[in-house]
Amino acid sequence: MKKKATILRWLATAVCGWLAACAIITVNVYFPEKDVKQAYKSLDEMLLQKGEGNKPAEEQPPGEQPAAPGEKKEEVKPQSRLEMPRFDLSLVGVAQAQEKNIADDLAVEMSSMPEVLNAYHEIKARIPQLNALRDSGAVGEGKQGLLKILDKKKLGGNEALVNTVNDNRKIVITGMAKAILKLNKQPETKAALNQVMAKAAATFASLRQDEAKPGWWIELANGRWVQK
Repeated sequence: MKKKATILRWLATAVCGWLAACAIITVNVYFPEKDVKQAYKSLDEMLLQKGEGNKPAEEQPPGEQPAAPGEKKEEVKPQSRLEMPRFDLSLVGVAQAQEKNIADDLAVEMSSMPEVLNAYHEIKARIPQLNALRDSGAVGEGKQGLLKILDKKKLGGNEALVNTVNDNRKIVITGMAKAILKLNKQPETKAALNQVMAKAAATFASLRQDEAKPGWWIELANGRWVQK
C-alpha cells in the first residue's frame, strides 16, 4: 500500500509540474516595428490630415512646351543616372513590395474596424485644442503613447479633453495589437494581446514624438521629460 501511495504521489507531482510548465509557456508574436510605425503614419495621413490642403496641380516641366493640335509629340524615354544589373533591381523591388505590403495590410485591417475609425474621428475634432495645450506645456507626449498632464494650472479645465483623447488612443493601439495578431494568425487571447500591446503603444509613442513640434514636451524611454 505504501509503495502504491508513493507511486501515486510521484505521478501527481509529475502531472503538476507538467501543467506548470505549460502555464508559463509564452506566445511569441512577430512584431514588425518598422511596418507598424508606417501603418500608424498612413492612418494619420488618411484620417487626421486628409482635407487639410490639396496638392498643387502638376506643372509643365521647365522648357517643355505642349504639342500643337495635330502635332505628334516625340516620346522621350527617361534615362537612369545609375546603371544597375537587372537582377539587383528585381531583388530591391521584391523587398520593397514585401515591406510595403505588411504596413499596408496593417493599415487596411485597422481601417476596417469601426471603433478605430471613430477614435480617429474624435481625435481629429480635438486637434486644435490639443495643440494649444501642447504649445503651452500643459501636456506632453508620454513614452507609452498617451498624453500626460504636466501643468494643471495651464490646463484650463481641459482634463476631460485629455482623457477623451487618451481613451481614443488606447482604442487605436488596441486595434493595432489585434491587427498584428491577425497578421501572425494568432488567436486574440489576453496573454497574446498583453504581449503585443506594450510594443504597439511604444511604437505609437515613437511616431507621436517624432512628429512633435519644437517646444513640445516628450517623455524619454528612461522616464525623463525633455523639450523637443
